[in-house]
Amino acid sequence: MSSATERATAGFLVWRLSMKWRVAVDRAVAPLGLTHAQYALMASLHGMSRSGLRPSQRLLADHTGLEPLYVSKLARTLEAAGLVARTRDPKDPRAMQLSLTEQGRDVTRRAIKVVQGLLDQLLEPLGGQGGARTQQFTRELATLLDVPLGPDTDNPDTDNGNHNDKEQS
Repeated sequence: MSSATERATAGFLVWRLSMKWRVAVDRAVAPLGLTHAQYALMASLHGMSRSGLRPSQRLLADHTGLEPLYVSKLARTLEAAGLVARTRDPKDPRAMQLSLTEQGRDVTRRAIKVVQGLLDQLLEPLGGQGGARTQQFTRELATLLDVPLGPDTDNPDTDNGNHNDKEQS
């Protein structure tokens, strides 16, 4: 551990690790014509479809943690590239369901192999993907992701009981 990270907060380290991962994935999937966000959407869609789901854009947004508007933009871009199909949900005509095209499945399978190689490299210091430390690390990350954030974190304009010094009229 470097001297800079010894004094760092957990939040800073999580941010740095996520940035390191994002950059590494961006570089690794670029030869396949993808960005990290596109990969995350396609790999999630791949996994969900293997489970028998044909998710809506909203469900995919909830699953990936991406904003629904961003998922919509990504899906339109991937549709234009021939990787994703968007169709109206027969149960809700306002919703769009997503599925991978044959080309999309092929690109996704190749991208998953590349990203798994990166994951092997990243997790080697913890004993690899199957190591006990990696499993504990994964549980700890899941615990942190399960913590709900308060409503004040969603809207910076929310009054948290902090009043300014203006006189009320």
